[in-house]
Amino acid sequence: MTKYRTLLLATVGFNFSFLIWFSFAPFTGPMAEEFGLSLSEIGILASAAIWLAPFGRILTGWLSDRYGAPTVFAIVLAYVGVFSMASAFAQRYAVFFVARLIVATAGITFVIGIQHVSEWFDPEELGTAEGIYAGIGNAGAAAGALVLPRVFGPEWAGPLFATNWRAAFFYTGVVSVLLAVVYYTLGEAARSETKREATRDSASFRGWIYTATRYGTVVLAAAYVMTFGLELSMNGWLATYYREGFDTNNLVLASTFAATFSIAAGLLRPLGGYVSDLVARRERDLLPVFTGRYREQWTFLTLCFVVLTMVGMTAAGLSGRVLLAVAAGFFVGTGCALAEGSIFAQVPAMFPDSSGAVAGVVGGIGTVGGIVYPLVYAAPILPNLHVGYAVVAVTMLPIVALTGWVSQPRVADVATEEGVVGDAAAPRDD
Repeated sequence: MTKYRTLLLATVGFNFSFLIWFSFAPFTGPMAEEFGLSLSEIGILASAAIWLAPFGRILTGWLSDRYGAPTVFAIVLAYVGVFSMASAFAQRYAVFFVARLIVATAGITFVIGIQHVSEWFDPEELGTAEGIYAGIGNAGAAAGALVLPRVFGPEWAGPLFATNWRAAFFYTGVVSVLLAVVYYTLGEAARSETKREATRDSASFRGWIYTATRYGTVVLAAAYVMTFGLELSMNGWLATYYREGFDTNNLVLASTFAATFSIAAGLLRPLGGYVSDLVARRERDLLPVFTGRYREQWTFLTLCFVVLTMVGMTAAGLSGRVLLAVAAGFFVGTGCALAEGSIFAQVPAMFPDSSGAVAGVVGGIGTVGGIVYPLVYAAPILPNLHVGYAVVAVTMLPIVALTGWVSQPRVADVATEEGVVGDAAAPRDD
């Protein structure tokens, strides 16, 4: 199996995982009508999509290192598909909710694919490959929103279900199970047995604790909170913001404005990884500090850009001009994309034999931002809906400072060896 076939397989798997993860979103109306759900209950259902992500991503990252990505990816796709099909038959909302909560763990496949791609690509290509994988994969949510309501429209009258959303959940579940078989059959864990053994041997629980607490892991996880966590929060908030903050009563128009952020955050992510690869390959310093730490310099610059764009978001909002705020949102999405691409270019470059475990910690902790930041945006103590972005920007400054500290050559040189709990957890050779 070539590295490009691996990239294709992982990207298709993750893209569909994102599609089935958010497959409920186009059908909230008919679901609410059938189950008698209130708006708040629909909100809880949407929120539940992230509840299991932190722990699930951490666990599957370690499992991928231990047992290989094809096995773990196939297992997740298989059980997600089964529970998606089961949710199509649920007659009680409690049963339906639990089934969809399990289906929502499809989002944990992100770290599995990250690990799988890293096992096949050389260090100088990793940023680009991981950026393509993550960027196209994230587009699965948009693909689902565009495709599912058109295939399973309100007039759906299929052979098994007269209800469109039940049919959508059943048939996407079938596809997920079939894709699991394909992934397990065609996927190869690593480009060589030597590489596979090195990764597997590093995947002890003691080794995971050691890796998860290195300075490099901690700073990348914190950086992912303020980038991917920010992306999640904006995806769920911006439509409301453009509608309520500017009296844009047209929901379709507000959603279209919000989509400009998502487009930038998804499609530009490969560029962040590509630049990281480029500066590392050419050994080009981008800053007068952190000399020789090329990937770290690029990551630091992208994080600073995210902070500046969030302040700009507040300034644009206070101007009262909605199109200026939309443009500002696009630049925030650009910052997220570049930073996320650069962060996950660093993960396998820094931890080549434990990229799954590190990706799990980074990807899992990163989702926390998606839970916390919306609470700031909508905080009742703020004078208006525009100020929250600047407040979030201020909370990001300690993370940027931490990144700068770890990026110093004297610290970066040992960031994979020294950590927050010392060396007591270091794996021992038996």
